[in-house]
Amino acid sequence: MIRLFVALALPETLGKRLAMLAGGVREARWLDIGNLHLTLSFIGDTSEDMVDDINHALEKIRADGFDMTLAGVGHFQSRKKVHALWAGIEANPALMDLQGRVASALMRAGCVPDRRRFTPHVTLARLKPAPPAHVRDWLEANSLFRADPVPVTGFTLFQSHLIQSGAQYQPLREFPLQAREAQKAG
Repeated sequence: MIRLFVALALPETLGKRLAMLAGGVREARWLDIGNLHLTLSFIGDTSEDMVDDINHALEKIRADGFDMTLAGVGHFQSRKKVHALWAGIEANPALMDLQGRVASALMRAGCVPDRRRFTPHVTLARLKPAPPAHVRDWLEANSLFRADPVPVTGFTLFQSHLIQSGAQYQPLREFPLQAREAQKAG
């Protein structure tokens, strides 16, 4: 079994900008720059026999490239305890369309769909459950975060390797989106 997900890899310059947000929360385990991404669909533990079917389904996706802007920060919590800090994504119909196409393709390949509603974000840190008061100052200090738009030219199938310090993500295959020049010419 291998653990898979489909995501948008981030340019190194954006990763460095996001890394500047790291710090100031005692319970946080900040992700390495190389692990920052925007998950389009979490597949989870999968038989290696399914990888070809997944690749085949994903390569059939036809969608246009687009620009994406990260803006704002937030957190996920359950039972009144914070478990993750993230950077948000400005509303983007093209991103939502791509995510829907990826989810549909994965279902056609036989993957069980993720039941959680898609909330576009880039996870910056994971926390051992912490009270919201422990992250309040960080949220306020970074609430106006905004990055320059970045071009999204493709998406990637990743494998997640769980290790003692967290996880390492290995790109398995990249899938290009339609180039904007081709859109204009067509």
